[in-house]
This record gives sequence, structure tokens and C-alpha cells, in this order.
Amino acid sequence: MPPPLPLLLLTVLVVAAARPGCEFERNPAGECHRPPAADSATCVDLQLRTCSDAAYNHTTFPNLLQHRSWEVVEASSEYILLSVLHQLLEGQCNPDLRLLGCAVLAPRCEGGWVRRPCRHICEGLREVCQPAFDAIDMAWPYFLDCHRYFTREDEGCYDPLEKLRGGLEADEALPSGLPPTFIRFSHHSYAQMVRVLRRTASRCAHVARTYSIGRSFDGRELLVIEFSSRPGQHELMEPEVKLIGNIHGNEVAGREMLIYLAQYLCSEYLLGNPRIQRLLNTTRIHLLPSMNPDGYEVAAAEVAPETKAIMKWMQTIPFVLSASLHGGDLVVSYPFDFSKHPQEEKMFSPTPDEKMFKLLSRAYADVHPMMMDRSENRCGGNFLKRGSIINGADWYSFTGGMSDFNYLHTNCFEITVELGCVKFPPEEALYILWQHNKESLLNFVETVHRGIKGVVTDKFGKPVKNARISVKGIRHDITTAPDGDYWRLLPPGIHIVIAQAPGYAKVIKKVIIPARMKRAGRVDFILQPLGMGPKNFIHGLRRTGPHDPLGGASSLGEATEPDPLRARRQPSADGSKPWWWSYFTSLSTHRPRWLLKY
Repeated sequence: MPPPLPLLLLTVLVVAAARPGCEFERNPAGECHRPPAADSATCVDLQLRTCSDAAYNHTTFPNLLQHRSWEVVEASSEYILLSVLHQLLEGQCNPDLRLLGCAVLAPRCEGGWVRRPCRHICEGLREVCQPAFDAIDMAWPYFLDCHRYFTREDEGCYDPLEKLRGGLEADEALPSGLPPTFIRFSHHSYAQMVRVLRRTASRCAHVARTYSIGRSFDGRELLVIEFSSRPGQHELMEPEVKLIGNIHGNEVAGREMLIYLAQYLCSEYLLGNPRIQRLLNTTRIHLLPSMNPDGYEVAAAEVAPETKAIMKWMQTIPFVLSASLHGGDLVVSYPFDFSKHPQEEKMFSPTPDEKMFKLLSRAYADVHPMMMDRSENRCGGNFLKRGSIINGADWYSFTGGMSDFNYLHTNCFEITVELGCVKFPPEEALYILWQHNKESLLNFVETVHRGIKGVVTDKFGKPVKNARISVKGIRHDITTAPDGDYWRLLPPGIHIVIAQAPGYAKVIKKVIIPARMKRAGRVDFILQPLGMGPKNFIHGLRRTGPHDPLGGASSLGEATEPDPLRARRQPSADGSKPWWWSYFTSLSTHRPRWLLKY
């Protein structure tokens, strides 16, 4: 006699409850189906610091390389490589490659099973990242062998980069029939921003790349997209410009403007726009759309990691010009932001380069239709009589500003652009906001080619780094970059320019900058050792001539100038080990010969 229905139902429920959960898909019979890319294992917490941002929390031992403990993994050459990939490859392919390596060193473990990463993800990264390894004379790491440690999609693999993608590819798909040059004028989440920037860099790989300058308080990458004729390299006398947005979490207009600008530069370059092609071929442009990707939750109270990353960035690259994009008003301000009398809340406090800062500010404001609107009732109307530009401290004084830091501690001139009174504009307003700021952004970046530029060498042609470039009457000096090149933003007029360095006699030149000159004139200096020549060289006026770069040629033979970084990266002709070899051998008893190409 069958048991009563309630008892039978209770029995079924007890059996179902006793059956263990299934981390994978069940087959039609209700059995847990384990994909071929999973092996049984004992799962433990993921504790590797370098892999702390992986998309999973548990791993197992031994790993795919047969490392049997945390200690063995952390002492391995493979793990050391992952921890320094960012520095070795100068930010290229990071954190993608690091997370790919973590999938091998700390494999994903779920419900007692190990999951293998997808082969097609590995193959795609290798195609993109192999040139970065070739550039430093390093072999592709053996543990990133796409066929040995990775598996196919039909075998149940997983995407180790899923956390970077954020599962938002479908949201980013362009409507059918639209060209790849289409720009979606909408707000972007952090994950969407990352995908758009990387997709843009991929479309224009010959003139663009993305790299990270550090992490935010919550661990998000501070992602920069760079545009240059040689991405990733500083070229002799090519000026460097940076534009920064979203410094405060609730000021998002600047973030969107720079995302749109990145797409615009790429698309117009590919379409053959001569203005954009000339700009990217003569300027190295760095766009950091979001300095504060953590947003509202963190805001300004916890930006220490971001601030440190920006400061390190400025010390690494010889920036000449910069703008930080904000929201809350409609005006362009320039340093000093901190009053020359600290107790004064509002006091005109100019830098020695007041004339140049006014020119830079007007380069933005004078082509902005709303900043030039004559109505005093509009947003920013109270700045109309000033031409929509103002000295920062004359507006309101505050300490610790980025513009002041740039001017006082680097060679860079930075202005602050307030994009509008609405800090978080509605989506339908973004296209108009872009139209108002597109020409201003381009016009401002082009002003980096004002003034003079040149190279400081000794009598043998060797670059003199950290030589001091002074301009009579302007108490603010700049210094030469490691390759001896410099850029000095100057207004039109007659200037006395002085170059000097310890152990050398100073050299003085008189320079005339015409009012209509749109490109920097070249003024080189050859320094003589003290006691071996006249202490002052006065070469007189430098005018445009057949050998002047303003006419399209270089008097120093720019193409033959040595590039120390490029030389360091070339394979050694004498069979010696690459420059990075000693680093690895000093940190580990295991010599990673698998990194050697020869």
C-alpha cells in the first residue's frame, strides 16, 4: 500500500534537501553536469595579493603549475613576473595579463571543482600583447601557453577577465547599421568607460593605447588613453598634454567630455581629418576621464591614492600643458589658486606667467559659445565682463590645488575649466554640452605648440638633462627632459632666453615670437664646459628659415637623435642578457630562463 501523499511528499523533500548543491548545469535527469574543463579539488580562500581583484574568491592546491602552497607560489618566478608586469610593459595589457596569469597560478575553484580559463581569451590577449614583450626582448611566458593551460568554450571554460568587462558588452552594442565612428552620447559607468576606451584604442592601435597610472581607493584602475604617432614613447621635442576629468565624484560632465573626445580623435584620424592627423602626429595627448572612479561613495574624503598616482604620473612624463575639467559654474580659471596673502579669501594672485595663462584660458573660453554669450543672467554670467576667465585666487582662495602644484613643482601649465552649473547633467543635455566644448578642447590642446622648444646638448652632442631654461623678466624656470629637450610656453614678443647647467657656461639667446605664430620656434643650446669657451653666447635673432622646423625641416637632424629608452629595449647584439634579467635573478633562486628569447 503506497504511503499517504503527505508522507511521500515529505520523503521527496528530504531526499532533495540531502542532495548537494550543483555549481554547474544539471542534465535533463536532474544530475549535476560537470563540464570537461573542471577537475575535483579542495577549495581554499584566495590569498594572493597580486590576484586579489580576480572575479572569484576561492582557489586550490596544487595549482596548474603543480605549486603546492601559498609560499611556493609567492616565491616563484611566475608570480614575481605577474607582480611587475605593469612596470615592465609600462602599463600595456594591464591588468588583463595579470588576471590571465592569476587564472593559472590561482585557478578558480567552485563547489569542489577547478575551472579552467578560456583559450580564446588567452589567444586574443597574446595577439595584442606580444609586441609589448618583443619590445623588451622577453619571451612569451610559458605558463600563458594558450593550448596547455586554457581550454575551449564548449568544454565549459570561464572568462578570467569577466570582472573587467562587467557583463556590459550587450549594453554597448551599437544599433545595427551605424558606423563604428558613431558616438553614444550617454552617461558611462566605470566598466562601460573602460570598455569604450579600450575599444577605441584597439580601433586606432597605431596611434593610441590605454594604460593605468594606479588604482583608486576601491581598487579601480585609473585608466588613461594616449594618442600619439608612437604610443607609449616620448618623442624628442614632441610636447605632452594631459586632460583630467571627474576629479570630484559628483562632477561627471568632464568625464563624459573626455570619453567623447577620445572617440572623436580616433574616428577623425581614421577618416583623414587633416587637423586631427596633424595634431596626433605632433603631440602626445593623455586623457584621464576619471580621476575619481569610485564616485559618490568616496568623493573627496578618500582621494589619497588617486592624488599620489597623479603626482607620480606628473613626475614620470614631461607634461607641458594640462586642463582639469570640473562642474558647478561656467568659467576658466588659472593659477595661482591660493592667495598670496593666506588670510585673504579673494585676492588677485598672478604667477610670473600671467600673460601666458591668460592666453591659454582664452584659447578655451573664446571659442566656447556659452562662455561668449553676452547674457549676464546665464550660468557664469557674473564672469562675462572678465571674458569668462579669472585668476583662481581672485575668485576664491584655496590651498592644495592641482594647478598650483603643476606650476610650482613641474614644467606643466594647468588651467581649470568649469563646464557648467549642473554637475550631473541629464543625458539629453550631453550632446549639446559636447558641441559647446569640442572646439574649445581642440583649440586648447593646440596651444601647446606656442612659444619655443629645443634641445640642450654639450659640445659633443650629448643631451644635458635637467638643464635650466630661464626667461629674463619671468621668474619661473623650467628644466630639460632626460633626452635634453624642453618646451617653454611663451606669449608673443621679444624674450631673452638663458640655458645653464652645473659645470657649464650659460648661454643666452634673444628670441622674437611673432603674434600670429601658431607653432613653437626651435631654439637649441650647446653648452660649453666652464673654462673652455666664452661664458656667454649671444646668437641674436632666430627667424624662420629653410632649415627651421617651422618650414618643415629640422636643423639638428631629429631622425638621427638617439632614443635611450628605445636603445635599452633592443635585443642585445653581443648575446648578453636583457636589462631586466638581473632583477629576476636577484629576487628568486630559480632563474627564469623561459623568459629569454635566445
